[in-house]
Amino acid sequence: MKLLMLGGTEFVGRAVTEAALARGWQVTVFHRGHHAPPEGTAALHGDRGDRAGLAALETGEWDAVVDTWSGAPSAVRDAARLLAGRAGAYAYVSSRSVYAYPAAFGLDEDGPLGEGSADSTDGDDYAAAKRGGELAAVDAFGDRALLVRAGLILGPYENIGRLPWWLNRIARGGPVLAPGPRELALQYVDVRDLAEWTLDALEAGRGGAYNMVSEIGHATMGELLESCVKVTGSDAELRWTAPEDVLAAGIEPWTELPVWLAPGEAREAIYGADVSRAVTAGLRCRPVSETVADTWAWLQGIGGVAPQRPDRPVVGLAPEKEAAVLERAGERVVERAVERAVE
Repeated sequence: MKLLMLGGTEFVGRAVTEAALARGWQVTVFHRGHHAPPEGTAALHGDRGDRAGLAALETGEWDAVVDTWSGAPSAVRDAARLLAGRAGAYAYVSSRSVYAYPAAFGLDEDGPLGEGSADSTDGDDYAAAKRGGELAAVDAFGDRALLVRAGLILGPYENIGRLPWWLNRIARGGPVLAPGPRELALQYVDVRDLAEWTLDALEAGRGGAYNMVSEIGHATMGELLESCVKVTGSDAELRWTAPEDVLAAGIEPWTELPVWLAPGEAREAIYGADVSRAVTAGLRCRPVSETVADTWAWLQGIGGVAPQRPDRPVVGLAPEKEAAVLERAGERVVERAVERAVE
């Protein structure tokens, strides 16, 4: 197979590129030249922010294209239109954010969708941009367009900072604010499992939309953080804290405590996808312990500091804020113990 990877130097694009190379595919990576693509690829350079930046793609034929763009939909439109007559299929790595918010628990791919335009030059609204990208891909490729609606993505090369933050925080050791409940069911996908499924789907000639995360409860918050403790070998002590206490402390779910969401519509929307269509089409997700261990190994290999996408906020809880919350929680434990003793 001849694959054109639009991107291919960071996180999802890199994982797809490496998976394709491992299969013996011929991979061409189109990118801006800011980062080196994996060895073994052919490189084309250009900037998708400008229609003229696609000049390097005006010739050439490929069996499939994979596109991870998350900016203005017009960039997907321009690339897809240019390639429609010279590529067999177009996989667009989209997002479950395209569903009308709040997405109901158990929602499948036929659920109501949000607004978006393939012609939009605005990428500030992530959900609308991803929906516009989907429309652009379908407009150019029809049923040859594969829409990979990813949820939370974890694994090596992560440049958002969620799992790297937890690993580095737990590696420092000591008491760690662990947002409860421990049994909170997570739903995510290892970037390498997303990559393998996408390539399998392209080989099989699949089109249409697929929710791309693990089955509900594939792992829990406890399993994720306990895996971090194990692989880092630290003396970290997870202090499980009730959701209401976390929120009362003014801590922002998802950003200050990555991955974690308090009970409510946001948790149900993000951790409640029906993925039976993808599972039936071959999705297999590795254990959370493997994702955590491999991410830690990668992180150590690059000096412990994960790359940071410039268009995403830095995540994580400030040490002094965590310490203050843990101190108050300890005081409450003592107060409750005294109350029980008096009773």
